[in-house]
Amino acid sequence: MLKTIDIGHQNHHLDKALSILETNVSTALHEGKIRALKIIHGHGEGTLRTAVRTWCNEQEGRFKAVIPGEKYDMFHQESVDMRSVCGLPKDPHYGTKNRSVTYIWLW
Repeated sequence: MLKTIDIGHQNHHLDKALSILETNVSTALHEGKIRALKIIHGHGEGTLRTAVRTWCNEQEGRFKAVIPGEKYDMFHQESVDMRSVCGLPKDPHYGTKNRSVTYIWLW
């Protein structure tokens, strides 16, 4: 199951957006029902995208994979594996090289 978290269109300050991300990730990991998260951080100036991806990289070992939207396609093995293992439905961002999203594949 895929859960979408839109922190890019809520006009939150950076700290608040990352707090929302952390809360959603922790809840998903604790409950164990969600297998992947789609984080919408938007295009903008890239500040939130950079912060989200930096935060994800700082969580080393916490996730099976972190997939930037620009790599989320049939040529990226972790994307293919995540979609297969998680039974993900069609996603309008798949194959579009959309840098406004980041995917987190949970253990």
